[in-house]
Amino acid sequence: MIEVQSLTKKFKGRTVLNEISFQVKEGEIFGYLGPNGAGKTTTMRIILGLLKPTAGKALVWGQNLGENEGLRRRIGVLLEHDGLYERISAYENLDYYAQLYGVSNRVEKIENLLEFTGLSDRKDDKVGKFSKGMKRKLALARAIIHDPDVLFLDEPSAGLDPEAQKMVRDLILRLSGEERMTVFLNSHDLDEVQRICSKIAILQRGEIKAYDTVDNLRARYTKPTVEIALSDGREVEKALNLLNSLNYISECKRHNDGITVTLTESEMSSTLLSFLVEQGLKVEEIKRVTKSLEDIYLEIVRQEESNE
Repeated sequence: MIEVQSLTKKFKGRTVLNEISFQVKEGEIFGYLGPNGAGKTTTMRIILGLLKPTAGKALVWGQNLGENEGLRRRIGVLLEHDGLYERISAYENLDYYAQLYGVSNRVEKIENLLEFTGLSDRKDDKVGKFSKGMKRKLALARAIIHDPDVLFLDEPSAGLDPEAQKMVRDLILRLSGEERMTVFLNSHDLDEVQRICSKIAILQRGEIKAYDTVDNLRARYTKPTVEIALSDGREVEKALNLLNSLNYISECKRHNDGITVTLTESEMSSTLLSFLVEQGLKVEEIKRVTKSLEDIYLEIVRQEESNE
């Protein structure tokens, strides 16, 4: 659906994107991550045809969106600006865009979107009176008023309360699952990306540093780690001394009233439990620890910074 090939962009001699490549499949929710200034929005603008690349290609359905108006009508976009007219009402905003796209059943469509976003009771109010979160919800409704095949979202949950953030996540999942809509998501909300994205790319200083599914990244960056909770907190020091003597443990440290242990091999966790019991220690719980996407993201970014 989306194919980026050796994409490079320079502004006044400064390289913003350096030969990045990735693909997004039909119906996929693709998360595009990176610090501020990494080049995420520049990438999206090139794909949309709003900027020209210095080198490389950015294609949707195998074509350049900047050269094909018909394809652009099948795209939904929510960038950092909401694209709303503040002097007219919420309903009038959606009606305006529905007419631009030639939506036939626009009255029903608008009513459904206003209901879903929780804005029905404010539909006749001028948008200039809305909070930032309300504007963001209306902007999302605007972006999908014409049932696009591909949806580009730049920080869609910015400024929203937790309930509204969940609404946005549920909507994106529904659009991908039921409508087979492809979603390209720029986000700083790592928890949001972890919950909904099937594949991600991490951009750092204009280069792709990781590109894979969330599960595969977890497997690659997570060392076999377990947390041990003892029934008697006074035995933690004794347990630490015993564990540090084992050759299949690479790291062992106290964590509150428990112990975090990094193993050389994941299958040694059962051996570890048996050892502790044999030493007379009362183990209340032992559980595997899986890194979150936030942990992985920070590790990749910090590693790249330390290498510079």
